[in-house]
Amino acid sequence: MASRQVAAHPWHDLEIGPGAPEIFNCVIEIGKGSKVKYELDKKSGLIMVDRVLYSSVVYPHNYGFIPRTLGEDNDPLDVLVIMQEPVMSGCFLRAKAIGLMPMIDQGEKDDKIIAVCADDPEYKHMTDIKQLPPHRLAEIRRFFEDYKKNENKEVSTDDFLDSKKAAEVVSQGMDLYAEYIVESLRR
Repeated sequence: MASRQVAAHPWHDLEIGPGAPEIFNCVIEIGKGSKVKYELDKKSGLIMVDRVLYSSVVYPHNYGFIPRTLGEDNDPLDVLVIMQEPVMSGCFLRAKAIGLMPMIDQGEKDDKIIAVCADDPEYKHMTDIKQLPPHRLAEIRRFFEDYKKNENKEVSTDDFLDSKKAAEVVSQGMDLYAEYIVESLRR
């Protein structure tokens, strides 16, 4: 008899990578230019359609999560990855944290790591969010401030923070994830 195969879970089974917290693997849920909000189903590990955005906006860059991390919202850390091309939902790539956008989503902390693709020749040299053009930062901020307005959901953002703060948040997310795993094993 053949043994039962178990599919890999992108949150738990994908390594974060040896360069973390500065350079890490991330799973892309939503490709740049999409109006569809895909999201990790934490139980199955599959990427599911959460909704079509209610506003006339599209994701300005590839968007996903960092495996083996946990944010204060009890989800894997969110990451917006700036690169030349959109990539398909469910793939993973190496990203380099260049900044952090503090965000509150309906009263809950939901910070966004801002990263560049570590293997994209146009962006891989960047080391800090201050290297991005001011208009790019304005577009990113505006997207997150507006994308839930037509759902009557309140989102607020704060000033962008540097790569050092982003690495600290990734490191904290790695620690929270480790605590979460230990707690689940105790149950």
